[in-house]
Amino acid sequence: MPERAPASADPHAGHDMSTMGQTAPAPAMPAGHDMSTMQSGQQPAAAGQADPHAGHDMSTMRQAAPAPAMPAGHDMSTMQSGQQPAAAGQPDPHAGHDMAMMSQTAPAPAMPAGHDMSTMGQMPPGHDMSAMAMPPDVPTSADNPGRPPEMPLPPGATSGPAHAADTLFDPAEMAAAREQLRVENGDVRTTAVIIDQLEASFGDGEEGYALDAQGWTGGDINRFWWKSEVEGDFDGEVEEAEIQALYSRAFRPFFDFQTGLRQTYRPEGDRTDLVVGVQGLAPYWFEVDAAAFLSNKGELTARAEAEYDQRITNRWIVQPRAEVVLSAEDIPELRIGSGLTSLQIGARLRYEFHKEFAPYVGLEWTKSFGNTADFLEADGRSSEDTRLVVGIRTWF
Repeated sequence: MPERAPASADPHAGHDMSTMGQTAPAPAMPAGHDMSTMQSGQQPAAAGQADPHAGHDMSTMRQAAPAPAMPAGHDMSTMQSGQQPAAAGQPDPHAGHDMAMMSQTAPAPAMPAGHDMSTMGQMPPGHDMSAMAMPPDVPTSADNPGRPPEMPLPPGATSGPAHAADTLFDPAEMAAAREQLRVENGDVRTTAVIIDQLEASFGDGEEGYALDAQGWTGGDINRFWWKSEVEGDFDGEVEEAEIQALYSRAFRPFFDFQTGLRQTYRPEGDRTDLVVGVQGLAPYWFEVDAAAFLSNKGELTARAEAEYDQRITNRWIVQPRAEVVLSAEDIPELRIGSGLTSLQIGARLRYEFHKEFAPYVGLEWTKSFGNTADFLEADGRSSEDTRLVVGIRTWF
C-alpha cells in the first residue's frame, strides 16, 4: 500500500472503528426529500450543487436504511469485500487502522450494575392470582368455602305455572298424564315373601326347629309388612310363636319406619303388643331390624337383629347374625328378667343354587343373663346353649 504523506495528519486518529460492521438506524432525512428513486451505489451530489431531491416526499422510501453518516471527507464505498484498493499514488485513508473486528457482531451491552433480573418471569408483588384456578360453580356435596357464591335465581325463573306444559295443553289432561306416569314408574306395587330361616337345630341331646319369615306388599314409600317367627321341639310343643302386622313407610332411601301389632303365643301366656320400630340397610350393608313392644299388660320389651352377607364367591356366602333382647322389668310369668335378657350369635354358610334357593349349615350360640338365667335354671334348663343348624333360605 502506498505510504501516507508525512505532512498529512491521520484523519481517523482517535476514532473507535470496532462497531463499524453493526447496523445503525437510518438517520432522519430532511423534511420534504423524496428518496424513492435513490438506487444503491449512486453518488451523493457534489458539494456546491443544488440538492436534486429538495422538496421531494420521502415517506415512500422502501430501501434499507443506509449506514450511519461517516465523518466528513471519508469515502466508505470501497469497504466491502472484493473491491479494489485505492489507486496507486493516493494515500490510504485507513492506513494504521485495525479493521479486524469490522465484520463481527458486537456483544450485547452489559446490564447496569445493581439491576436484579431474577424476578423477570414473576408477577409483580401485590397481585393475587389465587382465583385463577377456581373450580367451576357447579353443585357439589363437598364443603369448599373457596367456591364462588351461587347467584340467586332470577325473578322470572319462579314465576308462571309449576308445569310448563300447562301453558300449551289443558292442565286437567296434563295432571292426569302425570298421575299415570307416577303410578307406572314411581309407585310400582310389589309383593315379596322371604323365608330367611327354615331350619332344624341339634344340641345338648335336643332336636328342634325354627322358622323366620317375612314379606310385604306395596310401593317404595308405603307398604304393608308382616313378620312371623316360630320355635319348638320335634318331640314337644311350640315354645313360642308370633305374627306381626305392620304399616311401613320409608323415611330415608334405605330405612323404613314400622308400626303395628304383634300377637305372641307361649305356653306361659299369650300377649298382644303394640310395635314401633325401624328396618333397613345400614352402612356397610348390614341389614338391621329393631323394634320396641308394649304389651296389653303394660310390659315393655325390645329386640334388635343385625346380619351381614359376606360373599366368598358368587355362590358361597357366609352370613353372621346377632340378636339381643331387652326388658324394662321382670316378667316372671313369661320367665323374662329385666335388663339384658338374652344374646344370640350365629353364622350360616349357604350355597345359592339360584338366588331364590340356598341351603345352608351353621352354628348358633345363645346365652341368657340376669334374672332370665335364674328363671331358666330354676326350671331345670341351661342358660347357655350351642346348636348346629341345617336349613334352607328361599324367597319369591
